[in-house]
Order: sequence, then C-alpha cells, then structure tokens
Amino acid sequence: MMDSSDNLQVISELTKRIASRRNASPDTSYTARLLHEGVAKCAKKLGEEAIELALAAVIADRSHIRAEAADVLYHLLVLMEATDTSLNEVLSELDRRMQQSGLDEKASRKRP
Repeated sequence: MMDSSDNLQVISELTKRIASRRNASPDTSYTARLLHEGVAKCAKKLGEEAIELALAAVIADRSHIRAEAADVLYHLLVLMEATDTSLNEVLSELDRRMQQSGLDEKASRKRP
C-alpha cells in the first residue's frame, strides 16, 4: 500500500507526464489530443467525469468511485495544463484557504 509521500509522487509524476504530452502527436496520445482540442474540450471532459463520479457516489459503488475519482484527477490536471495553471499554484491556494475556517473562506470570495 502506498504512503502519503508515494501518493504525492504519483500526482507529481502524472503532472509531468501530462505536460510532456503538450507537444506530442494527437494521433498517438490521448492527452495530446485533449490538449490539442483546447480548453473547452478539456473542461467538458472534466465536467463529464465529475458527473460520473457523483453518480457513482450516489449508488455507493466504491470501485466505480475510485475509478471515476482517478478520471476526475487526471482530467483536472489536463485542464490545468491547458490553462497554464500549475499544481503548485493550486496547492498554494489550498494552503491559503486552510488558514481560516471553510465558512469564512467561502464568505470572503468575491463574486463576479
């Protein structure tokens, strides 16, 4: 079984692999194909996977939840690559938010 440092390494390695696919051929790499199709396609795929995860959670199918959660994480990282958003930026944002309660943090967000 993986410990937490191994888990973080998996995310880090996947992030690097996704970035390396940016210049790969869309004919040979699914990740390259998504990135080549642009932000809208990447966002759509993330949304689809999130819905599938939510549905798996509703029926409490643990193996399906694991599989769909992995898809969500992958597609989130692809979308982050497509939008030039680094994992470090997101982790810094999470760290910033952890400095206050969730309710206070949510109330402090500016509405568009």
